[in-house]
Amino acid sequence: MTELDETGVPAVEWADVAFSYPADDPAGGVAPLGSWGEPVLREASLSVPQGAFCLLSGATGSGKSTLLRLAKPEVAPVGRLSGSVEVLGRPVGSLSVRQSACALGLVTQDASAQLVCDTVGDELAFALENLSMAPGAIGRRMAEACCFFGIDGWLHTPISELSGGQRQLAVLAAAMVLRPRVLLLDEPTAQLDPVAERAFLHGLFRVNRELGVTVVVATHHAAPMTPYATMAVEVVAGEVRPVPVDALAEEPSTPCELSLPGEPALVVRDLWARYDARCPWVLSGCGLEVRSGEVRALVGGNGSGKSTLIKALAGIVRLRRGKVADAGADRRGYVPQDPREVLGSGTVGQELMAWAPGAGFSEADARAMAVSTGLLGLWDRDAAELSGGQRQLLAVAKVLLCRPRTLLLDEPVKGLDAAARATVARLVALAAREGAAVVVATHDLAYARDCCTTVSMVFDGALTGTAPASEFFAESVFFS
Repeated sequence: MTELDETGVPAVEWADVAFSYPADDPAGGVAPLGSWGEPVLREASLSVPQGAFCLLSGATGSGKSTLLRLAKPEVAPVGRLSGSVEVLGRPVGSLSVRQSACALGLVTQDASAQLVCDTVGDELAFALENLSMAPGAIGRRMAEACCFFGIDGWLHTPISELSGGQRQLAVLAAAMVLRPRVLLLDEPTAQLDPVAERAFLHGLFRVNRELGVTVVVATHHAAPMTPYATMAVEVVAGEVRPVPVDALAEEPSTPCELSLPGEPALVVRDLWARYDARCPWVLSGCGLEVRSGEVRALVGGNGSGKSTLIKALAGIVRLRRGKVADAGADRRGYVPQDPREVLGSGTVGQELMAWAPGAGFSEADARAMAVSTGLLGLWDRDAAELSGGQRQLLAVAKVLLCRPRTLLLDEPVKGLDAAARATVARLVALAAREGAAVVVATHDLAYARDCCTTVSMVFDGALTGTAPASEFFAESVFFS
């Protein structure tokens, strides 16, 4: 139990919260000290009872992540704040580091940014060691968390070898070893395959119901969570509004207009790849043929090799054996899972114009793309200050401006609301209609079904079950 073991008070409460980030200078310089942008939150109020499972919905960039971070002092954003934020009846600003660590766990939408150690075991022990916990107690807590989440086999695994979904589970386990009273999660299932997502949500449900931990989840993918939720709210125009849980149970589809594929454009034969000579093969004898105008979806479990195959095709992972014939190699576009790998340190406008000299597009083209992706109003905003979904949109827009002939995308719609997801799907479909050969690694099965030509399962180091999207999902039981 912690010093904050209070009864009769909300687990977390935001009261009349208004928040603005520092202003951006339209001229590209430094804005005057003390100037602020438009409020992200305006008189936002939300009271979450102890033991609740609360879903927090809202459009990309609506302020969901900001709201969550304001409750965690160590990661609270810098800006102008009014109103109050309390945890278990105490203002968050009055919490000591120990109190905050033991009261509040936070799992962000960017797992890679939260992981600071070399191995999973080191990551689980890190916060406990910083709290000067006894070695025996540390070992016991690590063992309990590993067994609870089924990750005991990962203890000595390097973080660098984990898939995106595995990293997300590792972050959750690292948060839970501290036994927090409240768990805040930001898009926690965005990088999980459907089977892992169900297991994750069942574990989260057990954390909530069996351990009594209050759960607040910000998500664009609420439907699978609605059976577990006790309340739901939506962030709209900077305010928090209650919504029925059932209203989030249905998610809109986004069918895309795709053309008939042309000639083979990307052909892979007998591809073998691994990250180190001491590591097992990730891809072994993998073959792939993608035609111009085709959008090929790669689905499969976390760690199955989807991202590795995308990286191998992009020339990032070295092939140990095999051949790749890529007709669009001179105009290849790659969007990684982490959009920061594509982005530098400039404003939105500077990012969109960064490759203009080599790719031959104009500022008018970049601004048109910004309009298409809803980023024009953020043209002078520092890209580092964008929400995770906005950064994802920016990375996709930056790559598509170069009009690639081979387009490689790793989880391009993760963390996006329905409108932004539809925008990305439309732009990718347009690239395919213009003749690009597209390969998409995704856990978003609705996107694969509605917006891809064909689907392949990545399994045991190779591709299997390749079929037109409609046939693939008609015959699938677990991936549907």
